[in-house]
Amino acid sequence: MPAISVKQALQPSSSATADLEQPAATLYIHIPFCASKCDYCSFNSYPAAGRNLASYMEALSLEAQNMAAHPWTGKHAFSSLYVGGGTPTIMDTDQLAGLIKKCLEMYPFVSAPEVTIEANPNTVERRQLEILKEAGVNRLSLGIQTFSEALLRNIGRSHSAAQAVAAFAAARTAGFENISIDLIYGLPGQNMEQWSKTIDQALALQPEHCAMYELMLEEGTALTAAVQQGRHAMPDEEVVLAMQEEAEKRFAGRGIQRYEISNYARPGYESRHNIHYWQNGSYIGLGAGAVSCLSGLRLNHIAGPERYVEMVKRHLPPYQQGEALGREAFFRETVIMGLRMVRGVSLPDMLNRFGI
Repeated sequence: MPAISVKQALQPSSSATADLEQPAATLYIHIPFCASKCDYCSFNSYPAAGRNLASYMEALSLEAQNMAAHPWTGKHAFSSLYVGGGTPTIMDTDQLAGLIKKCLEMYPFVSAPEVTIEANPNTVERRQLEILKEAGVNRLSLGIQTFSEALLRNIGRSHSAAQAVAAFAAARTAGFENISIDLIYGLPGQNMEQWSKTIDQALALQPEHCAMYELMLEEGTALTAAVQQGRHAMPDEEVVLAMQEEAEKRFAGRGIQRYEISNYARPGYESRHNIHYWQNGSYIGLGAGAVSCLSGLRLNHIAGPERYVEMVKRHLPPYQQGEALGREAFFRETVIMGLRMVRGVSLPDMLNRFGI
């Protein structure tokens, strides 16, 4: 797949697949800062201490404005907005709410878009959530991971199980009717009894959605180093498979069905934003390390937040790489991503979309 220059990337007709353009799109905003870096995390995120968070938000606002005015944007109807990280809710609440509201006004969103924000349990309280809801956020993704205090310490999480329950309750009180929780299984030292208790507590909250991931040991993380040094023991593969099967069975028994490899939802609460990704639709990414896919033209942002801010404020495109997917490559990628979902891929839809 050919690399392209930043200059080419900014041309409205630069995509090799412009004739495959789909009318739907989504918007993603990346906040790469956390209170602290979790031991297992390999995402583009950084501890917030010593960082100029206000300057980063100003750059995000400027980039959002620039992309809203781009000719490509006006040709699409945006169905969702997702604010991820990092931990977006460690930012100034008024600045964060202002950015969300501004994006909902500037971009051509459908009448009732899905608007999600990620949060860690110890970074939210009721009034903060009320402000975000007033700005247009209607879906909260809460990173709980486990309800075991020992396992939370093992993976470097900064919140407690009690804070997770309290954050969920605060979101309900603030009026959120669509709450997703994140859980991880296959954690170091985790056994089936601990996992079963986490499932019990998760189901007791009655979430609308659950993203449930098997832990992956990523190169360069503190947790991977600890396992390699023998400081943590990982559960056997048979135990991990049993954890997945137990969760799927018990969530389904409560009406929360698996609809993708790692995602479960009550009917009608499947993540619209993520389904759009799995269908390989077009999206705009804003922020350090974000990725955009504009009708098959993929643009990767510079990962470092300080360099990102510098480039945006100098009115330079903050991209480090771009590539244009040809028709057959785009088709293959779309089929592979679509097979993540339980419902699979519609061959008539693929023929209509790609002519293949």
